[in-house]
Amino acid sequence: MRAGDARIRFPAMTVADTALLTTDLLRAAHAAGKAWPDYLHAHRDRTAGWGHHLANARATDAQRTLLAGFTRRMPVLVLTGAWCGDCAVQCPMLGAIAEACPAADVRFLEQEAHVGLAERVRINAGTRVPTVIWCAEDFEFCSLLGDRTLARYRAMAARQLGAACPLPGAPVGADEAAATMQGWVDEFERVQLMLRLSPRLRQLHGD
Repeated sequence: MRAGDARIRFPAMTVADTALLTTDLLRAAHAAGKAWPDYLHAHRDRTAGWGHHLANARATDAQRTLLAGFTRRMPVLVLTGAWCGDCAVQCPMLGAIAEACPAADVRFLEQEAHVGLAERVRINAGTRVPTVIWCAEDFEFCSLLGDRTLARYRAMAARQLGAACPLPGAPVGADEAAATMQGWVDEFERVQLMLRLSPRLRQLHGD
């Protein structure tokens, strides 16, 4: 080593370090999740106050057309908490997207019952909800987003809220809700395009 050429030596990465979200883990978690109507029913005691958000979580005609046109199957996992204000606002949006997008097999998992998975997708040292994981059809990891879209963070910053998690019944402005929904739709589209253009999947499907 030459003088002045000091280098930091890092320990070698192991398979465990680079494969926290294995296909087996994601497949098993997805199988344990619930479709949106089933999730609402299972947690009806906690989601009873979500009525306003459920009524307003609608995809636009343009969004529904876009989502209905997806062709690559993509399993999606949503780690959520029925007690959480952010989930009360955003999970109905994800439920509406799931309804409009047959190619997206969206399953909802209560974080309290899936701590092991939640620990593997910590964001900024916290187990955030909602956290969404997108997979390829064979459960290869594709993307992760939590706990708020950019539009929702911008709106919260503008209001200068101090609370880490707003109350489930807190109203959300129409513009903010529309922008938040669009943020989620955009990520579904981004992952769909990733899968549609994937060389390995194009070879597999011959397209």
